[in-house]
Amino acid sequence: MTQHVRDIMTAAPVTVQPQTSVTTVARLMRDQNIGAVLVAEGDRLRGLVSDRDLVVRALADGEDPEQTTVAGVCSGDLVTVEAEDELDRAVDLMREHSVRRVPVVEDGRPVGIVSLGDLAIERDPQSALGDISAARSNR
Repeated sequence: MTQHVRDIMTAAPVTVQPQTSVTTVARLMRDQNIGAVLVAEGDRLRGLVSDRDLVVRALADGEDPEQTTVAGVCSGDLVTVEAEDELDRAVDLMREHSVRRVPVVEDGRPVGIVSLGDLAIERDPQSALGDISAARSNR
């Protein structure tokens, strides 16, 4: 049976506006226990910012996290999938572009996100990544 992205994606992803501060996004990630947030302007996807982006592109460069916005640190050149795409397409795109997360869109509007952890839980739940991804948060 063919699986689709919609079968495993995280629906209703957390989104922020491009002018949102790095500090606000970091707190949102902490409070929601997530590692990535989609950046949207209106209903259009503009980027993805991960916890690693915050560290490498803002904090490590000495940027003021209160004054720095996610527009300056997010990945804007995104690879996306549609909810109706076959799951194998998401896997292929992650491999080809060496990314851990792929936003899910419908008509350019963000509707979800699929991660490497989601795929591991679905495809190989007994693997180390599947086991870690399915584990309860330790915070």
